[in-house]
Amino acid sequence: MWETDDVDLDAYLERTGASASSSLAELHEAHVRAIPFENIDVMLGLVPSLDMADIQDKLVHRRRGGYCFEHQLLFTAVLERLGHTVQRRMSRVRTGPRTHMMSIVDGQLADVGFGAGMLHPMPLRDGAVVDQAGWPHRLRRAQRRWVLEKQTADGWELQHAFEDDVEQLPVDYLAANYYVATHPRSPFSGQLVVMRLEPGLSRRLVGRTLTVDRAGAEPERVEVEDLGAALESLDIALTERELSHIGSTSGTPVPAHSY
Repeated sequence: MWETDDVDLDAYLERTGASASSSLAELHEAHVRAIPFENIDVMLGLVPSLDMADIQDKLVHRRRGGYCFEHQLLFTAVLERLGHTVQRRMSRVRTGPRTHMMSIVDGQLADVGFGAGMLHPMPLRDGAVVDQAGWPHRLRRAQRRWVLEKQTADGWELQHAFEDDVEQLPVDYLAANYYVATHPRSPFSGQLVVMRLEPGLSRRLVGRTLTVDRAGAEPERVEVEDLGAALESLDIALTERELSHIGSTSGTPVPAHSY
């Protein structure tokens, strides 16, 4: 059902720099640091394919990136091949619809596709706090839901919330993927979004605004003139045709808190 047997494990491990003996935490960090979060296909007028062969071709062999469904479907398939127990889930980002794919792996929240969010898995324990590359995150139990929050200068900010006992089917992600790629109120259908996360550093390109966050410092923002160079600095190389199309694409920006 999840095309786990189609995963090219050797190619994935080479792409991320992890090994078959790496722990869940090591695999999680290696994936996030190696593979960008981006919505370039959507900006090219495409609905990203969720077939494992297409995801692998894009994220592993072509060394591109993707958004949550692509990241998480690939990551969970790799984890199952390596013997981990995986439960695929869907969460509600802030007050929006349930359109974010995350997973419970060996009793922990594993979420490699939440933009520049989580570098490490988090234990499913009420009140658990984990430093995510310099930004503390907390899991809180609220009735039947788990709530993920990020610590900001104004306190704990809601990221997303999910039920731990609602299993998903592939068709659930197909429907959510179509909404995210095409609906005018989706944060990813109207403007370019690229994110990278590493210890102490978060970079976000939204439209032509590049925001650089360093843990404990004020964000730095700059308007990008050379889009190709900015994308290359985020480890994404496009063809001239793709770059021209994205550079000319305009849309109505959505609030930054929607990511």
